[in-house]
Amino acid sequence: MTTNPDPDPSDATGLEPGGGVPPGETPPDSGSGSVGPTPPGPGRRTLTPFFVGGAVLVVALVVVLFFVGRLMGG
Repeated sequence: MTTNPDPDPSDATGLEPGGGVPPGETPPDSGSGSVGPTPPGPGRRTLTPFFVGGAVLVVALVVVLFFVGRLMGG
């Protein structure tokens, strides 16, 4: 059995004839067809501190090796 999630306009307060809402009134909210909120998905992966730290170490090592190579090679 399927029920209508929309409220019955005859039971809602603040409605004008024809279903309009006067200024300053909040229209009635319709019911939800779902059971509840959906859980968040996996989302976008973020960079972990280990990845960022490893990248910094690799760049620092390349810079040091470059200067050591320049000193040794002349």
